[in-house]
Amino acid sequence: MTDYLTQIKELATGEREQIEVKQADFYAFRRAWLEFPQRKSIVGEAQRGGDVIYHFEKGTEQ
Repeated sequence: MTDYLTQIKELATGEREQIEVKQADFYAFRRAWLEFPQRKSIVGEAQRGGDVIYHFEKGTEQ
């Protein structure tokens, strides 16, 4: 299983530019996203087929 919490933390620190989440993995990603204190800064862009690409927006209000 993918460690989405680690990937989300890497987004926040700038180690990673984006996370690509397949439609089938959305709920696993969501569980990790809910644990992340700055979750409102994680922004997703839907793709065709149900996949989503997430990135971290600096300066987003909590």
